Amino acid sequence: MSQFPIKFRRVAVFAGIFILVLFVIEFNSRLIELNRLNEQRDEMRALATQAVQTQIALHTQVAYAASTEAVEEWARTDGHYMQEGDQPVIPVELPGSEPVIASTPVPEPTPMQNWEIWLMLFFDR
Repeated sequence: MSQFPIKFRRVAVFAGIFILVLFVIEFNSRLIELNRLNEQRDEMRALATQAVQTQIALHTQVAYAASTEAVEEWARTDGHYMQEGDQPVIPVELPGSEPVIASTPVPEPTPMQNWEIWLMLFFDR
């Protein structure tokens, strides 16, 4: 007879411990997956909130662009239109002053590098 007889109770205890360890490992992997999915959910919620805020801002801009105030603002600033009763102001020079002459800058030649001069001399480029 062997020194360590295999008993059903001992095998059942080891099998139970083994199954319990497998359950703990599976539970741990599920918790990791749950945390990853929760993080993704939070990111998607933030993106969705940002998209809704952008949509609201764009709707507000469209509503303002279709209003008469926006048309009047454009007509006075970019369109250079006047309303009835407006007094146009045309700037004139002071009598006796010299007219302002806008001079165009003369481009300065850039000096060539030595290697560019040699290249032009030998290869006629």
